[in-house]
Amino acid sequence: MNIVELDRISKAYDTKIAVHELSLAIEAGQMFGLLGPNGAGKTSTIRMMIGMTLPDSGTVTLFGQPFTRKSLHRVGYLPEERGLYKKMKVLDQLVLLGQLHGLKATQAEDRARRWCERLEIAGSLDKKTEELSKGMQQKIQFIAAILHDPELLIMDEPFSGLDPVNTVMLQDVLVELKNKGKAVLFSTHRMDQVEKLCDSICLVHQGDAVLTGTVREIKSRYPKNRLRVRYEGDAAFLSHPSIAEASQSNGTAEIRLRDGADPQQVLAAAMAKARVTYFDVMEPTLEEIFIETVGGKANA
Repeated sequence: MNIVELDRISKAYDTKIAVHELSLAIEAGQMFGLLGPNGAGKTSTIRMMIGMTLPDSGTVTLFGQPFTRKSLHRVGYLPEERGLYKKMKVLDQLVLLGQLHGLKATQAEDRARRWCERLEIAGSLDKKTEELSKGMQQKIQFIAAILHDPELLIMDEPFSGLDPVNTVMLQDVLVELKNKGKAVLFSTHRMDQVEKLCDSICLVHQGDAVLTGTVREIKSRYPKNRLRVRYEGDAAFLSHPSIAEASQSNGTAEIRLRDGADPQQVLAAAMAKARVTYFDVMEPTLEEIFIETVGGKANA
C-alpha cells in the first residue's frame, strides 16, 4: 500500500513557484529520497505533505485517505530547522513531545530513556537543550520524531550537524525502521547519502521533478563511462584516444571515456605502460546524473 501519494501538487509564494505539479508515491517498507539542491522545493513539498501549508492545486493522500490532521499521529517529522525548547530539560521535552503524539507520560519516558541509551546521550537527560552541542540536539530531535513509533517518517536533512560516527548511527536506525515496514522519506541535498540509503528517489530542480524511479533503474539509463585505475609506473596511457577526460594523483587515475569507447582498450593500454593494481568500471553517481540532467536547465 502507498503510505504517501502526491498528485500534481503545486505551490507558489508571490511570483515564485516553489513546487510545480509534483507527483510521487511512497510505499510501506521503502526508503524514499527527495533530493535536490537548496531551494529546489523539497521543504515546501514536505510542508504540504503534512498540512503545514496547503497546495494551490493537486492532492495529498496519506495512508490511503485524503489528508486530515488525525493522520499526523501516524507521522514522525524531523524538520530541517530545530524546534526544541532551549530552557527545557531533555527528558522533560521528550516526554512532552511523546504525549502530544498520544503516548502516556510513563510510556513516553520509558521509550525516551531507551532511545537515549541507544543513541549514546543518556547522560544528557537532565541537561537543558541550550547546554548541548548541535549534534546532540539533532539526536534529541531525531528521537522525538520516532518516539511514538510512527508508520511514516519524514526526515528533512536528518544528519545536519552530525559527525561521521553519529551519522552512521542514525542511518542504521533508519534502515532498521525501514526493514520493520516503516515508510521513510529522506530529504537532503547530499546525494551521496541518498545513494547509499534509498530504494527510490525523486530529484527536484526549481520546483519540478526531473528524475523519478528506483536508484537502480535511473542509473541503468546512463552509460558506465567512468574508470578508476591504480597503477605503478608510466601514466602515458592517459593520452589514449578513448579517454575524454582524466585526472591522476598518487598513482590513481579518474577517467571519463568518450561515448562508445571500450574500457578494455584503456586497460590494455595501461598494462602495456604500467603495472595495474586496480581497475574498475563505475556507474555514474547521482550527483553526476543530476548535473547532466539539469545542466542546460540551470542556465535557462
